[in-house]
Amino acid sequence: MAPRQHDDVHPEGGEPEGVADADEAAYRAEVERELARLDVSAPDEAQRAGAAPRSYAWLLVVAGVLGTLAAAMLTIDYVNTLLDPTYVPTCDVNPLIGCGQFLGSPQARVFGFPNVVIGLVAFPVLVTTGLAFLAGARLARWYWWGLLAGCLAGAVFITWLQVQSLNVIKGLCPYCLVVWAVVIPVVVQTFARAIQGGALPAPEGVRRFVVPNRWLLTGLWYAVVLVAVILAFRDQWAVVF
Repeated sequence: MAPRQHDDVHPEGGEPEGVADADEAAYRAEVERELARLDVSAPDEAQRAGAAPRSYAWLLVVAGVLGTLAAAMLTIDYVNTLLDPTYVPTCDVNPLIGCGQFLGSPQARVFGFPNVVIGLVAFPVLVTTGLAFLAGARLARWYWWGLLAGCLAGAVFITWLQVQSLNVIKGLCPYCLVVWAVVIPVVVQTFARAIQGGALPAPEGVRRFVVPNRWLLTGLWYAVVLVAVILAFRDQWAVVF
């Protein structure tokens, strides 16, 4: 008696259906892996679990240290001003650039206490978070949300302070400039990394645009602030310098 033909073999003598399906699935998986490799905005397994790249971690550490130092120097000048009304802050360069006019302004105590207190609390958090990422920490989604909320609040606050500096106080505080300079990239990079890792849900198109262009967006933000400063003091630069 002739042997019975296997059920999943094609009559034409082709591959069994199960083998063909497995090959197709493997091919599709390989294509997806290759596309993910080419897509620089695609997160890896660690980022999906709450980790972050070392470049972002170092940004938090450096920005946090610089911001803490700026806040500390402002605090020292603020205390010395309270102790001695004739004290001239170390950052007073000329009538346009200096801290004295800021330390005595209402804008320096928006919430009823010196703004420098916010910096002394917030910037060390950035340093700690960056060090945690460098140590391999995978932070929970709620922590990313808190980080995003803090960045959003920081972005709104420094933008308000920029408007006040350029239009009301009409001066530039050197230490405030340091704070502006470090907050801007931290805000952009944090939102980009949160989108990339999935902590901040966003359409794929948004992720593909924001993540690769995060430094371009940072540069554009810097450019807007720089142009605003130049225009606000266009009649004073020649007099001061």
